[in-house]
Amino acid sequence: MKRFISSVLLFVLLTAAGSVLAENPTSSSHQDGPPVQQIEVNFGVVGGYRYLRVTGQNVPVYDAPRRGNLLYRFKGGYDFVTPRGESGDWVEINPGEWVHKDNLVEIYPSYFRGVVILAEPAIPFGWILVTHYASSTPGGEEMKGDPAFRVERYQVTNFYTAVPDANGLVWYDVGGGKWVRQTYVGKVQRVGNPGIGGRWVAVDLYEQTLVAYEGDAMVFATLVASGLPGNDTRPGVFDIWAKTANGAMSGLEGGYGNYRLENVPYAMYFDGDISLHGTYWHNGFGYRQSRGCVNLTISDARWLFDWLGDSGKVYVYYSQSY
Repeated sequence: MKRFISSVLLFVLLTAAGSVLAENPTSSSHQDGPPVQQIEVNFGVVGGYRYLRVTGQNVPVYDAPRRGNLLYRFKGGYDFVTPRGESGDWVEINPGEWVHKDNLVEIYPSYFRGVVILAEPAIPFGWILVTHYASSTPGGEEMKGDPAFRVERYQVTNFYTAVPDANGLVWYDVGGGKWVRQTYVGKVQRVGNPGIGGRWVAVDLYEQTLVAYEGDAMVFATLVASGLPGNDTRPGVFDIWAKTANGAMSGLEGGYGNYRLENVPYAMYFDGDISLHGTYWHNGFGYRQSRGCVNLTISDARWLFDWLGDSGKVYVYYSQSY
């Protein structure tokens, strides 16, 4: 089972099975990486923005700093704003809307970026999701303290071989004698074209990865964060029916898990109000996080937004079941 992080909004991540199973679990010494190139950081329309989370319950919003009139209260949930100005201990979150700074915490967008695929990968590749010490054998203990076995979060790597341990958990040979468990990786692999021409993207809900295709050619790949259980992103083939470079999102008003997000960048709507979009409020890519949308880093969303142009399709699928 692919492990997921249960928090909807994971600011810092603290801490997917292979198609080829080896008969002889001997790790490869191959060190060449996949034929990819990481894209540049590009926050585009929200470049230079600051982001603040509203903390606490029933946080008041006034029409002026210090002794203004009460306009409304945040009910408590996942509320994020972009400040317009400051006056002493007060922050203007929108024109004529002021909140005391004690109720605001600054957050920082992820700088993770996906990769342009320069040539057809000969084997699956992907990313390490958790910084840790790899094992020397499938299912073995971590080689803690040995720098040769340390693997870093968001490190891109080939997956040379996949081997199940005694409990059925798959382990990947990532080269150099290192084996990493399936729950600590996000794997990119080709999926069959469901009959789409032109430019389209495939979202693997099991691996939490996205691949952009031009016809049958793999062009770009990255990590995503799709819907949590109960808010699962729906599989299927969809047309991108609307795009918004910068807009607000909200939902579940007054209920558990309600959210209000300002300046959500590069939204590409494909299943009603479900979209691919840039995400500044968490850095949990590679694990399910959202209320149904497909979360991307801002740089990745900007790249896809520009690359897809005025059209495009989205194929959402499970490469395996959870």
